Amino acid sequence: MDFKHVSVLLNETIEGLNIKPDGIYVDGTLGGGGHAYEVLKRLSPKGRLIGIDQDGEALRAADQRLKEFGEQVTLARDNYCEIDRVLESLGIEKVDGILLDIGVSSYQLDNLERGFSYKSDAPLDMRMDTRQSLTAADVVNSYSENELFTIIKDYGEERFARNIAKKIVQSREDKPLETTQELSEIIQSAIPMKAKAKGGHPAKKTFQAIRIEVNRELAVLKESIDKMIERLNPGGRICIITFHSLEDRIVKTKFRENENPCTCPPDFPVCVCGKKSKGRVITRKPIVPSEDEIAVNKRAKSSKLRIFERC
Repeated sequence: MDFKHVSVLLNETIEGLNIKPDGIYVDGTLGGGGHAYEVLKRLSPKGRLIGIDQDGEALRAADQRLKEFGEQVTLARDNYCEIDRVLESLGIEKVDGILLDIGVSSYQLDNLERGFSYKSDAPLDMRMDTRQSLTAADVVNSYSENELFTIIKDYGEERFARNIAKKIVQSREDKPLETTQELSEIIQSAIPMKAKAKGGHPAKKTFQAIRIEVNRELAVLKESIDKMIERLNPGGRICIITFHSLEDRIVKTKFRENENPCTCPPDFPVCVCGKKSKGRVITRKPIVPSEDEIAVNKRAKSSKLRIFERC
């Protein structure tokens, strides 16, 4: 199937990057290249874009979409947390902007073979990088009941996490769980009828939680923001789009810590820790999609954009 993904908060992100025509920009979650294309349109022939994505199918699609920009584009198959390694391999020390669009793409959700969706039957996979070994099947079949409970509760914010974890463990005693349909049915059997009637698919939160665990999404985001800010030139900006409250909380906290890293007690008259601000938060409140965008792309509904500028 063709790689299709509608870029979320596109205009707001491009405006937020405050693009310099001769600058160097990194799209750490390249996907189909939608955001990257708009960045490249605003660059002079001296400008450059580095696109990073761990999904090989996404890179192939982006390569075709961005081909018209020639040598201005460099693609790397890697996780954005390896930005230091990618930039060092290219002899680049600092960049003028970084973009992250966190989460699963429309293509990954719609490609049944990838096992991200609870709406159809497919192998339990959920890997964004198909080169890695851990799959969703490994998680549901090898994690302890308490580990499953913690993941589903914390990453899915699912109120029936305890019962779901218990049902999964009971079901796999007969045979390993292999498909998304099997897992979806088990989840639905663990949720009371009244709760299922309140809207939204009963398996949505648990599938989200398992996907986050398989791909280490929250850990990767948390460990990447500081190093990305360090890679920005003065005046350079990092724009991060999230779709989950836990992701947004990490971005908000990390941006604030880089704006005001002082660890001195509040009652100290002067700062003695010596930690200096790395820049300023541009978005005191996150930028959210307009009603018009949500009407066109329902998957944009939960998206939030936050922006930080390096000093």
